[in-house]
Amino acid sequence: MPSSVIQWFPGHMAKTRRLIKENLSLVDVVIEILDARIPLSSKNPEILGLCSGKPILTVLSKSALSDPQINKEWMAYYKEQGQNAIFIDCKTGSGIDRINPAIRSILSDKIKRYEDKGMNGMRLKAMIVGIPNVGKSTLINRLCGQAKAKAEDRPGVTVTKQWVSTSIGIDLLDMPGVLWPKFEDQTVGQNLAATGAIKDDVLDLEAVAVTLCRQLYTIAPDKFCTRYKLDPKSLEGFEGWEIFEKVGRKRGMLISGGEIDTERTANMILDEFRQTKIGQISLERPADLLLKENNE
Repeated sequence: MPSSVIQWFPGHMAKTRRLIKENLSLVDVVIEILDARIPLSSKNPEILGLCSGKPILTVLSKSALSDPQINKEWMAYYKEQGQNAIFIDCKTGSGIDRINPAIRSILSDKIKRYEDKGMNGMRLKAMIVGIPNVGKSTLINRLCGQAKAKAEDRPGVTVTKQWVSTSIGIDLLDMPGVLWPKFEDQTVGQNLAATGAIKDDVLDLEAVAVTLCRQLYTIAPDKFCTRYKLDPKSLEGFEGWEIFEKVGRKRGMLISGGEIDTERTANMILDEFRQTKIGQISLERPADLLLKENNE
């Protein structure tokens, strides 16, 4: 099965880039939310330029879905790079209590200047940016203690900016999810598609699931084979399509003639990966970044 080129940049995303630049002067800090399963692919390469001059706190969301050991590798990487990074999970609440002190540490000089002028208790302002469906709205609702931002498990729900007040003395400016016009590396597009950052209805889901099967067998063979009751040795040398077909047959997803139902199989694999039924799996680790840099 041939892979398809993945791109998704609807009109409102171009507008979001303008909104970020136009509203940057209104905030003290930028909170960039990444997907802990794909820290490289979920990092919009345009954000650094759009937010030039503002301190950035990197928040890696959905950490309950990613591999805990690889999370530790990423934390060590960010620390080595001197970057402010926090792993959180909005559904469990893990790590969210670290956001407020992290922001106040980053802005300590500014807060001191306020206090020196007798401006104690000044509310800080933060802009929240990130790709679609990475958990921005869910995080805001956690920080507010109530549902003030639309939050659904699908990309493109928030399409306009909105200010939200929290009980921790920080006002949040929520920006719509934004990608970038062209994925130079199609692995990025594949990872975004597999994790649900791109709308399923603009994708060839069978092609996405085929590639994901190969990724999962390569990255986490024990978890993948255990979930689908496959013998790891029986898959040695198999291409993604062959692994995909094995999974479909094992689950009995067949149509007339004994062929597998590719649509049902693809939806099942993607749903089970996204819901962590296959296990806590990270598709990227810091070593991938080093490999990429060496190849450039």
